Amino acid sequence: MNFGSLFSGIRKQSQKNDAPSHWKKCPKCLSLMYYKEVEAKLDVCPKCSHHFRIDANRRIEILADENSFVEHDANLIPVDPLKFVDKKSYKKRIEEGKAKTGGRTSSVISGSCTIDSIPTELVVFDFAFMGGSLGSVEGEKIVRAVNRAIEKKCGVVIVSASGGARMQESTYSLMQMSKTSAALRRLHNNNLPFISVLTDPTMGGVSASFAMLGDIIMAEPGALIGFAGQRVIKQTIGADLPEGFQRAEFLLEHGLIDMVVDRNDMKQSISNFMKLFLNTK
Repeated sequence: MNFGSLFSGIRKQSQKNDAPSHWKKCPKCLSLMYYKEVEAKLDVCPKCSHHFRIDANRRIEILADENSFVEHDANLIPVDPLKFVDKKSYKKRIEEGKAKTGGRTSSVISGSCTIDSIPTELVVFDFAFMGGSLGSVEGEKIVRAVNRAIEKKCGVVIVSASGGARMQESTYSLMQMSKTSAALRRLHNNNLPFISVLTDPTMGGVSASFAMLGDIIMAEPGALIGFAGQRVIKQTIGADLPEGFQRAEFLLEHGLIDMVVDRNDMKQSISNFMKLFLNTK
């Protein structure tokens, strides 16, 4: 009998069973913490306040009043008019996105809810689905959310977490930048508020369109926000760039966003602004 193989198998099985899945390591301060300790702080490191990335469902759980969120337009499905293929086909990437997000067919969850009892249309991006990219379905969901807000005379909150426009849809994706911006202009003309929440990361065509059109633009601490990546910018202008120039704090200091808000204070901040804009108590 090969005892070496036997003990090797036992050791591998033991390592697999003993894997510290109930522990979470902070990528910033490298502290190892019990996952419930992090969850209790809304996925913010209790040691250094690093904001972990969270999925759309967790974001809705944090912002919307309990059991108030009703999803809309979940049946919208992306198509592949260009039959696009890079390293993989677009259809294959959509299937992979569905597998990562529990069967969703979009990087956006859109619905109606209340935030501290204030009726709100809430749109949340999920970076796990194709990098939170903006495609035709995502743009349509945003426009429909704006239309519902105008009909109900309530505000809109969009939480962005995106790498930008979805290249697999080419011009169809780029059109969503103007489409969503035009819809938000209609919201503005109806004297209804739009609060834009920028999380890590908010880049590309999303940052170049609706994400920067909020009546209030707030960001989570440390969020990466910009259009092109640092390497591309440096190659283009041929100059060294300031440290952290695409982080939320730098953008706040230079007047590009209105405020940096800790996740634990985000719901209350949104509620306060909604009450102010809508003149409610």
